[in-house]
Amino acid sequence: MVVKTLADAGRRVVATDLDVPANRKAAAELPAGVEMRWADLTDAAAVDALVAAVSPAAIIHLAAIIPPFCYMRRGLARKVNVDATASLLRAAAAQPEPPRFVQASSVAVYGARNPHRISDVLTPDTPVNPADIYGAHKVEAEGLVRTSELDWLILRLGGVMSSQFSVDMDVDLISFESVLPADGRLQTVDVRDVAAAFMAATTVETTREVLLIGGDSATHRHTQSVVGSQAAAAMGISGGLPIGRSGNPDDDAAWFATDWMDTSRSQEVLRFQRHTWPQLLADTRANAGWKRYPIGLAAPLIRAFLRSKSAYKDYPGEYADVWNAIDKKWGDHRPDGGPA
Repeated sequence: MVVKTLADAGRRVVATDLDVPANRKAAAELPAGVEMRWADLTDAAAVDALVAAVSPAAIIHLAAIIPPFCYMRRGLARKVNVDATASLLRAAAAQPEPPRFVQASSVAVYGARNPHRISDVLTPDTPVNPADIYGAHKVEAEGLVRTSELDWLILRLGGVMSSQFSVDMDVDLISFESVLPADGRLQTVDVRDVAAAFMAATTVETTREVLLIGGDSATHRHTQSVVGSQAAAAMGISGGLPIGRSGNPDDDAAWFATDWMDTSRSQEVLRFQRHTWPQLLADTRANAGWKRYPIGLAAPLIRAFLRSKSAYKDYPGEYADVWNAIDKKWGDHRPDGGPA
């Protein structure tokens, strides 16, 4: 979506990714005029050659290995999430006219957030306290960006949602969603607005600042279960998704790294909030179109399938047990070098 938004605005865009069949297929759908250059960002020499050949005015660094996949492939996750960032920064700084660097980060840097004991919302100044390897990698990557001599902006993303209809179901992602406490706070944001934020970040006068990217506070602040159920209902799954487990209000560590945020500064700088939550749901319904009706008929079977893939199926206890459930199903969640 970022590439499309830039291209639609008439910007010269050079996109890069690994040269594999799935990415070749996706590249064929890119807007006309987008130049695709295949490169492995974990190869420092390839990064140097890419940046030197393109001479970009700005670099938007989106590549990442996210949960739950980062728990399964910890070594690769570090190479992509941290080492590739270092390589891009070094290559950018070596250019005759160094580009602006826009880094995609995440609210995962803040760590577990117990809504029963927290009355405030996230701000750029909220201390980072990553609970997992992904959040720790983002903190490391941010540190590399901050200490560079480049002009930079860091965008910490909330819960990115798309109105595009898809029947593709990644079982790992389905199971991962079931791990999260149903009453955890989540600030969603339309992927179209995320793309607008990144585009604006390449040219605004503001520089060397961290900005939080979430939807408007009036309509995009929810709990995890509300987001899943309303999004599913918009696609035609009548009755929404099966309700997951609530978090333990007495255990601050047993929550996932999501929360509501203060986006007033980022909106002032980037002017990106254009789609409300109701609009996102309406667009989801419109994009699903006639497919909502057969999906509605199959809703009981879909919910049964989702329950069968829950990370808490036959799992003991009453409350969501986020980190232990992740460890059991996907692998060690802890930051590199964390305590045993």
